[in-house]
Amino acid sequence: MPVAGSPQPWFTELPAESSQWAVTEGQNCDVQGKRCVSSFFQDSNLTIHTDNPDLTPCFQNTILAWIPSIYLWSALPFYLLYLKRNKRGYIVLSVLSRFKTVRALCSNEVGSVSCPLRVQRREALGWGCVHVFLYLLLQLLATLLIQYERLRGIQSSGVLIIFWFLSVLCAVGPFRSKIMTTAAQGHVNERFRFTTFYIYFALIIIELILSCFKEKPPFFSPVNTDANPCPELNSGFLSRLTFWWFTSMAIHGYKRPLEDKDLWSLNEDDTSKTIVQQLSKEWDREKVECKQKEDVSYMKKSNHVQNHIGGSPEEAEVLIRDKKHNRKPSFLRALLRTFGPYFLIGSFFKLIQDLLSFVNPQLLSVLIGFIKNKDAPAWWGFLIAALMFICAVLQTLILHQHFQYCFVTGMRLRTGITGVIYRKSLAITNSAKRSSTVGEIVNLMSVDAQRFMDLMTFLNMLWSAPLQIFLALYFLWQVQTLCETYVENFPVVLAVTLSLCLPITQVEQMRYKDSRIKLMNEILGGIKVLKLYAWEPSFSEKVLEIRKNELRVLKKSAYLNSLSTFAWISAPFLVALTTFAVYVSVDEKNILDAEKAFVSLSLFNILKFPLNMLPQVISNIAQTSVSLKRIQQFLSHDELNPNCVETKVIAPGNAISVRNATFSWGKELKPTLKDINMLIPSGSLVAIVGHVGCGKSSLVSALLGEMEKLEGEVAVKGSVAYVPQQAWIQNATLKDNILFGQAPNEEKYQDALEACALKTDLEVLPGGDQTEIGEKGINLSGGQRQRVSLARAVYSSSDIFLLDDPLSAVDSHVAKHIFDKVIGPDGVLKGKTRILVTHGISFLPQVDHIIVLVDGKISEMGSYQELLKQNKAFAEFLRNYALDEDIEEDEPTMLEEEEVLLAEDTLSIHTDLADNEPVTNEVRKQFLRQLSVVSSEGGECPNKMSTKRRVCDKKPAEPPLPRKIANEKLIQAETTETGTVKLTVFWQYMKAVSPVISLVICFLYCCQNAAAIGANVWLSDWTNEPVVNGTQHNTAMRIGVYAALGLLQGLIVLICSFTLALGGINAARTLHAALLENKFHTPQSFYDTTPTGRVINRFSKDIYVIDEVIPPTILMFLGTFFTSLSTMIVIIASTPLFAVVIIPLAILYFFVQRFYVATSRQLKRLESVSRSPIYSHFSETVSGASVIRAYRRVKAFVDISDSKVDENQKSYYPGIVSNRWLGIRVEFVGNCIVLFAALFAVIGRNSLNAGLVGLSVSYALQVTLSLNWMVRMTSDLETNIVAVERIKEYSETETEAPWIIEGKRPPENWPSKGDLEFVNYSVRYRKGLDLVLKDLNLQVHGGEKIGIVGRTGAGKSSMTLCLFRILEAVKGEIKIDGVKISEIGLHDLRSRLTIIPQDPVLFSGTLRMNLDPFNKYSDEEIWKALELSHLKRFVSSQPSMLDYECSEGGENLSVGQRQLVCLARALLRKTRILILDEATAAIDLETDDLIQMTIRTQFVDCTVLTIAHRLNTIMDYTRVLVLDNGTIAEFDTPANLIAAKGIFYSMAKDAGLA
Repeated sequence: MPVAGSPQPWFTELPAESSQWAVTEGQNCDVQGKRCVSSFFQDSNLTIHTDNPDLTPCFQNTILAWIPSIYLWSALPFYLLYLKRNKRGYIVLSVLSRFKTVRALCSNEVGSVSCPLRVQRREALGWGCVHVFLYLLLQLLATLLIQYERLRGIQSSGVLIIFWFLSVLCAVGPFRSKIMTTAAQGHVNERFRFTTFYIYFALIIIELILSCFKEKPPFFSPVNTDANPCPELNSGFLSRLTFWWFTSMAIHGYKRPLEDKDLWSLNEDDTSKTIVQQLSKEWDREKVECKQKEDVSYMKKSNHVQNHIGGSPEEAEVLIRDKKHNRKPSFLRALLRTFGPYFLIGSFFKLIQDLLSFVNPQLLSVLIGFIKNKDAPAWWGFLIAALMFICAVLQTLILHQHFQYCFVTGMRLRTGITGVIYRKSLAITNSAKRSSTVGEIVNLMSVDAQRFMDLMTFLNMLWSAPLQIFLALYFLWQVQTLCETYVENFPVVLAVTLSLCLPITQVEQMRYKDSRIKLMNEILGGIKVLKLYAWEPSFSEKVLEIRKNELRVLKKSAYLNSLSTFAWISAPFLVALTTFAVYVSVDEKNILDAEKAFVSLSLFNILKFPLNMLPQVISNIAQTSVSLKRIQQFLSHDELNPNCVETKVIAPGNAISVRNATFSWGKELKPTLKDINMLIPSGSLVAIVGHVGCGKSSLVSALLGEMEKLEGEVAVKGSVAYVPQQAWIQNATLKDNILFGQAPNEEKYQDALEACALKTDLEVLPGGDQTEIGEKGINLSGGQRQRVSLARAVYSSSDIFLLDDPLSAVDSHVAKHIFDKVIGPDGVLKGKTRILVTHGISFLPQVDHIIVLVDGKISEMGSYQELLKQNKAFAEFLRNYALDEDIEEDEPTMLEEEEVLLAEDTLSIHTDLADNEPVTNEVRKQFLRQLSVVSSEGGECPNKMSTKRRVCDKKPAEPPLPRKIANEKLIQAETTETGTVKLTVFWQYMKAVSPVISLVICFLYCCQNAAAIGANVWLSDWTNEPVVNGTQHNTAMRIGVYAALGLLQGLIVLICSFTLALGGINAARTLHAALLENKFHTPQSFYDTTPTGRVINRFSKDIYVIDEVIPPTILMFLGTFFTSLSTMIVIIASTPLFAVVIIPLAILYFFVQRFYVATSRQLKRLESVSRSPIYSHFSETVSGASVIRAYRRVKAFVDISDSKVDENQKSYYPGIVSNRWLGIRVEFVGNCIVLFAALFAVIGRNSLNAGLVGLSVSYALQVTLSLNWMVRMTSDLETNIVAVERIKEYSETETEAPWIIEGKRPPENWPSKGDLEFVNYSVRYRKGLDLVLKDLNLQVHGGEKIGIVGRTGAGKSSMTLCLFRILEAVKGEIKIDGVKISEIGLHDLRSRLTIIPQDPVLFSGTLRMNLDPFNKYSDEEIWKALELSHLKRFVSSQPSMLDYECSEGGENLSVGQRQLVCLARALLRKTRILILDEATAAIDLETDDLIQMTIRTQFVDCTVLTIAHRLNTIMDYTRVLVLDNGTIAEFDTPANLIAAKGIFYSMAKDAGLA
């Protein structure tokens, strides 16, 4: 078979004697190609100007024969190189391969049989000899190439398909010639030659058909274990070219909404594993190269300094530093090395497409010439129409290949950047972490990585736009002097467009947006505190203030965008106008005919796109360079030094050794720990004690390698388990949290649960250990979280256990159980090395060593007895505080059997609320205090997670049995809408914009298109004006009307854009305000079951879509819709025959559009839903980085992150391909419109004038783009309008009671006495759940101090929630000073009560704002409050004093200091009723004592309700209320209750107080 590029075999030549060309060409066929080409044109009467054209034999035998040969020889070296590098296994000799091989042998046979004959006839001398040689050589090459492809695993060869296609195309000419010659002569000359040619022709057609089929997948290719592999990899060349392989998914998506399981897995090259590995390798290489250059330059400089006697050494040093400063590793270079080569393939396609785009205007010029020339043969017109169609189809295919490469590069960029940022975030130092908040790092992943992705699409415009502009100018020059004017105007137009489009406002807007999201994040994290303090209005104002500024900037940029749209629409028109006007005015002999006018217009239309895109690309590059700097800065942060803690060398018998070490949280910060020396023997239990903020947690972090070691040596031998002070819990099942990636071992697991007192909790949790734990452990109490964290450590069976105050979050008897069963000398960890940070002095006698820290230094060290003997500060401290716990110390473990049983019993029944409430809590941690309460022992409603009922259950819940609902989830997966978007959503958006504005916009668009059609029809009419004496008349009037119509359309667009911008901003303001208003009025229960991320998503992503995406999408949609409509109108008006094909084309278009929109919409929904988990997992990782590193789980977490990114790209990739699939099909419809517009113009040329044809075809040429964009915009609009739906959903959730009820406001000084009364009070969490408090009747007199105690789920916390009306009564009422609290507004109530919550929540901002957000109090009052809360010393030592900046969540204060800030808030408010949600567990005993003193003195005349963890704090209270199962069990003075020997007595005895 003739291989790609084989010349036409000798038998394609026509016998000279039988040819009509015999006289002219005859025996001269062996002349060189140049003469053959010239003969083609010299004989134009026979080749062109005839109704029955033919090609000269010479042309057929050289030029046509060379085309495939040249193609193959050019492609072969590159193709062989590609095959060498890509081996996919080999393909067995299938039936298809055998057919191809047989066909090749047949071809060889035909050649070898014919060659001797040719030599015999002496034709194979000279040029013919080369023919024979090349033919035989290429036959051999063809056979070899087919076999070589098979061995390299190529299933479908694009190179050979193109070659066979070219061969067939070039053989059609000779084929037709032979038939014509034979028909003319009536008989066949040289029968043998004739037959062999037909055999040859049949063989190449067969080969073309065979090569279109693909082979079976190769053997020994990498095993694909995917259940649903992407069909792209095994699809044929034509299927890839037209994206046919995607059709199955389009049909699937049309039949029913796509789901996760329908998505194909990613190709190997697109997976995170492959991409991030390549990018990390290049980035590391870049860093190494820079470091080497730095070192070299440093050495050169220092040598220079030594030799340079005269100069000052200081100066030289500065030079060195500058040199070092300038040599930063470039992340851009790493990106280029990784993704550049692949992207360049796309650029090559773009180049070809750009060149092809200028062919059709030239063909239009020829077509108009053809219409004018009534004598021209008809086949000219049909050929021009066919060429226009072929050219357009080629453009379509190549353009979409270009886009595919660009989009895939963008997708890979996002994957790579996300991956390296994730890996970096697990390695950066704490000081680096402080410089970027979690939100900012998430922004790097979402916004900045997205910017790279968006830029890739049109990055090629950077060189393509100037190229297109240059080519357009060149062709305009050809048209005539038209171009001279255009050149003068062009720079002006470009300057205007550029200046308007540049992102003047982008940076400012991003800044406001960032600060708004950051504030919202904090508000949602601390929403409960805001409700309890009635601080919502203050924070609402702050958000609205930022939003106001954001919208102001948005309005500015919307106006600029409107102007740039105006410039874009008007510029090409203005240029056309001035060009035509100047052209006809300069010389009256200059005639504006159809050819000049419409060819120029079609060139102007080509220019529209680059002129519009270039400014956008430049603005995108500006934005992306900012993103690049941000990412590069983050990736250049210092990393934790893995070698700062030695793990191998250590003195025998010791587990931890620290020598002369000084540590700091950052190189630039002052040391936190100084001169630390300690040697910890293996298997010992060491306690670290000290005041709040003395560096206890820092010491643990230093041993983990989390701090900067400034000097000294640290060695830790063996694996480490770490229990942080604030338990870090993943959003996974409880069991997964404990196993933490280790192999399951049931016995070990049960032991860990038993030791950490978790078994009773499992019975209460709805799914046992399969219960899903919400974000940040939201549905576990603080104590449960801490015990899960401890169980994780116990299960890990590590060598060393670093326990950072794990006992503070649990109440005393649970703490005792954990110490005895886990940490203490007889616990499960005995024999392991344990370091325990603690405030509980009752455990100290049982530890081996005690380390006392004071201000970052070790002040004392030794055993308990040694420290007492030393009689220093520690001994003094013990004497003061150990008195309370004497009993416990006297008999630490000598409990009798009965008492052991009692203790066990107590554990299950009398678990105090401490066990169920978070104490030391991450700032944004939300908590479900009420959830713990719902599940009381009495079988009230063991389904602790029932809070989610509002989300999922419609019917009232029956009390379910524990364990039955293992799969029930607290946090519901975010649902995705399916099917078409309801029209009501569009209507809601129109209402937000304003219906009148919406109608005005549509009307204006109609007017604009009418003006545009008018202008072009007028131009068409102008070009048809008769020429009298070489001139046209009425040119002034023609120009005037044309100008008026054109300017009118520009003006209408400007008004339209302004109107839409105003409407869009109006809608954005309205929708955001409604959402914010609702979220501040939403009851607490909503936040307990909804992850913060989900609400934040509404405030960030969805608001962004409404702000910035929907208005331009609507603008584009309306523009393309009306353009497409006007094209149809113009073509039908010009060539009415066109109406016949409109219907089939419209049906095809409609079907493609419906298939696409259904699939694309669902893919986008799946993509947006799968995006949230990437960021949730990321923020979870950042907050738990130290735990992940301690347990050496970094790689596992990186794999999880990669799989989440891949999961997201699985829905994104088909989304890209769906656009390509659509583009090719829709543009095919557009190309058919071009074909039929040209065809009908040719058919009806006798009745048409050149002007109308020009108008019709130039409109058709631009319709392709409009049709494509219209479908895309329909889909985008449907996808993005979902944001309105999502925001509406969250703007209409149920709200709590009004904040203020006019006419029912309490007196100013209320409550003046502080009397409290519960009358037959019952409450439940929600409808369908059991009562939590039942018929409570209780009276508290003003000034009384009441302690509240009770079992888990007894209803203690519910009482406080009821006082603030976080829970609303089912029946009965609460009266405060005789006023029914249910009748007054929530803020009137909440602002008159004070609570010190368990959760010390602070907001980023000044300390003053955190104490007094409404600026009610004077500086003196604030300082007084700080003094009483023992913070004055700390605050006055800060340079900015009251304006001290608290970081996000107050993380630059210790947990204890945050608690003290909450106390200061209470002292400032000083209301008559104070509720203490026992908030001092995270504070050392000394500070706790001071706080209790402050409360007793400052709130002496107030009513104080205290939920007690440490019973010793309420022993001197007026009365104690014991709740049991939602009812009052006991209520009397502490002394009487102990005497009565009831529940309170057993609890007191348990705590060692009775």
